[in-house]
Amino acid sequence: MKYMEIAKIVADSSKDINTKVGAVIVSKDGRILSCGYNGAPRKFNDNLVPLAREGNWKDTKYPYICHAELNAILNYRGSLTDFDKAIIYCTLFPCNECAKALSQVGIKKIYYLEDKHHDDDIYCVSRFILDECGVEYEKGVY
Repeated sequence: MKYMEIAKIVADSSKDINTKVGAVIVSKDGRILSCGYNGAPRKFNDNLVPLAREGNWKDTKYPYICHAELNAILNYRGSLTDFDKAIIYCTLFPCNECAKALSQVGIKKIYYLEDKHHDDDIYCVSRFILDECGVEYEKGVY
C-alpha cells in the first residue's frame, strides 16, 4: 500500500536508533492529512534525548519522545473533524496512550506492520480500548 510506504519513509526521520516509527493519517476520501514520527517535541533539541531504554526513567528516552501516532495528530493544522472515519498507517502497533488519542479524534481503522510488544500490558490495554471504541486494526505486510 502506498500509504504504508510513506509511513516507512517518515519513520526514517526519527533519531531513535533503536525504534523508528512512522504514521500517516489518511482521510476517508484518500487524502493524506498528516504524518508523524517518534521524536522529541518541537523546539526540544533531539540531541538532549537520552538513548537508553533501561535505567532511571528520567534517564531513558521514554519521557522525552512523542510517539508517531500522536505526532501525526498534533502536526495536523486543519479541523480535527477531518479525522472522522480516517485511517492511520503505522509501522508499529500503537500504545494505550496513542490508542486513546486515535479513538478520541475519530480514527476508524489502523493498519500496522509490527506488534513486537503484543503481550505487554500497555498493548493489551490498547487493544481493549480500540475494541471498545470500535476502532478496527489490521496487521499486514505492505
